[in-house]
Amino acid sequence: MLKSINPYNQSVIAEFSLLDDHTIQKKLDRATAAYKSWRKESFSVRSGLMNRVAEVLRQNKEEYARTITLEMGKAIGEARGEVEKCAATCAYYAQHSENFLRDTTIVTEAKRTYVSYHPTGAILAIMPWNFPFWQVFRYAVPALMAGNVTLLKHAPNVCQTSLTIEKIFLTAGFPAGVFQSLIIDVDKVEGIIQHDIVQGVTLTGSEYAGSQVAALAGKHIKKSVLELGGSDPFIVLEDADLERAAKIAAQSRMQNAGQVCISAKRFIVLEKVKEEFVERLKRNILALTQGNPLDEKTTTGPLARLDLAEKLEQQVRASVKAGAQLMLGGERNGCNYQPALLEQVVPGMVAFEEEIFGPVASVISAVSEENAIALANNSRYGLSASLWTSDLDRAAHVAKEIEAGGVFVNALVRSDARWPIGGIKKSGYGRELSEVGIKEFMNAKTIVMEA
Repeated sequence: MLKSINPYNQSVIAEFSLLDDHTIQKKLDRATAAYKSWRKESFSVRSGLMNRVAEVLRQNKEEYARTITLEMGKAIGEARGEVEKCAATCAYYAQHSENFLRDTTIVTEAKRTYVSYHPTGAILAIMPWNFPFWQVFRYAVPALMAGNVTLLKHAPNVCQTSLTIEKIFLTAGFPAGVFQSLIIDVDKVEGIIQHDIVQGVTLTGSEYAGSQVAALAGKHIKKSVLELGGSDPFIVLEDADLERAAKIAAQSRMQNAGQVCISAKRFIVLEKVKEEFVERLKRNILALTQGNPLDEKTTTGPLARLDLAEKLEQQVRASVKAGAQLMLGGERNGCNYQPALLEQVVPGMVAFEEEIFGPVASVISAVSEENAIALANNSRYGLSASLWTSDLDRAAHVAKEIEAGGVFVNALVRSDARWPIGGIKKSGYGRELSEVGIKEFMNAKTIVMEA
């Protein structure tokens, strides 16, 4: 039995029974049958249905946003934005998928040589709780538009969201079996991966979870895409617009109560401007309003689970014990953790080495541009990075030196259907979104025709 617990007040929202082996097999059989017909559907049919999903999302946005907020604590305004982002992505892929997947011609001595793109089967998705709608739609929309079907194993604390998303696709008219939610525990994952209909596995989650799932996928020779942890650098050079940099810094670190994979976590600031930047950052953090996430005035809700809040508290304490200075915040009441600012963070401290998944900003001093780059790259992770400078030529040079899957210059790091997202090093591999993402779970079939 799995429980959905409101993280703000710890009340039990609902309980869910785990699927037994017989029911899991029925779902796998249904996916097998659905794939045989879905893979042959035209892009016009798929696009029409996906546009209908966007309509369903927008028509019921308040209901879905409330579900998100109650299950994982996201501030209601942010929850609405998450639903709207899902709808926009549905519309984007409905419009562009056919063009993304057109045959690609290669000039050779043959009469014709080209690459043709084909679906492969069912994609098993193991998704996290922090963006319980968006993480699902981010992988599912391109996968379904490509002609694949999907099986979703969502995080155990957002089962209501998982079942709601399945209902959305059915309401929009998708055939039964194309999108299915699995209420299961981790012990059932390998049996699903090894099934013939499953030809790909995508996971967004922790480094440990990713390593376990990647091992299972490799064992059964199934393609995998992983988006794992991050300790993303936010580099502020001496010629940066400090007012805007501090505003975006607070937004990046504190949105979703700091529970964002691609948010800034390590603020690497040149010494010349560090004091001014920190003062501006403090003002932005102090302007946040923590409280009931259903309250429209709340900007910072609780962390999604009690164990997550306790871990965050331990990480901050360990960093302070090692010499970091807690400049503001850091008080915990249940899952509610007061937005905090750490200074004097250096390599070796928990706040530098580990992913801090909560509303805590860690400030690190750099003596030069080269030192800032070295500090940014001194991490086992490589998901995203943010760089602040008024010199775009300089930015182009520095961006190439940063070891990350994406670098945003003078901008908030964010995901968008128009560009790929993913990491390197312990942040995972593979890409989601854009034309790159839709091709991850496709058979790029080479066809050569001799004269």
